[in-house]
Amino acid sequence: MNLQIRQEGDFQYIDEGKGEVLLLLHGLFGALSNWNGVVDHFSKNYRVVIPLMPIYEMALHKAGVPGLTSFVEDFVKFKKLRNLTVLGNSLGGHVGLAYTLKNADMVQRLVLTGSSGLFEDSMGGSFPKRGNYQYVQERVGYTFYDPKTATKELVDEVFSITNSNAKCLRIIAIAKSAQRHNMAKDITNIKVPTLLIWGLNDTITPPLVGYEFNRLIENSELYFIDKCGHAPMMEHPEKFNSILEKYLVNTPITATAT
Repeated sequence: MNLQIRQEGDFQYIDEGKGEVLLLLHGLFGALSNWNGVVDHFSKNYRVVIPLMPIYEMALHKAGVPGLTSFVEDFVKFKKLRNLTVLGNSLGGHVGLAYTLKNADMVQRLVLTGSSGLFEDSMGGSFPKRGNYQYVQERVGYTFYDPKTATKELVDEVFSITNSNAKCLRIIAIAKSAQRHNMAKDITNIKVPTLLIWGLNDTITPPLVGYEFNRLIENSELYFIDKCGHAPMMEHPEKFNSILEKYLVNTPITATAT
């Protein structure tokens, strides 16, 4: 589906459908289009909201997990959202974890897929390698089990980002912040129902990371998708949506969403 980006105040976001709120958080190189399959499927019965996180525009001294967590807090307050199901991929999962720890009363369910926060072979650590399209293409392809999932549009977008000094500085700052903010000691405090959907062939946050999240988060369920890399919702959207839908139905929220 064609996602309509809305502008309100200082925020750009997607807001589709009505019902319980699914708050989707994208990763470091995550385009909103990464969530097309999720929005298309779930906006029929849920309200799917995706804030465009200011990864490439935020003040350099705020470029990190705490700064992005504060941004999500501001966005949720601005939109007056409550009773959230927070769903994060990669860095978005890391921010989702931090947000949930600080705002447990706002979160009904947490869904992590390829989340950082424990260990990640960070793409940002190897950038910038400016002007080398083939290198960027290989690194984007490395995200997926099937490199063909990395469309030319996606590679072009990442290539454009890596050719900006200002954006590269923020990518590096955020990647380093993610590595510093290891959450192994904190996430045992997460008590909300948590769904973990992992690619069995994820090379950035390998399956062992999924198992470790499952061990540390008391009320969590872990599912693997075979022949799948770091972004299951992109590479196997039907399988991803099926696992998520069953979980949402079987784990009802305890309050009425507004």
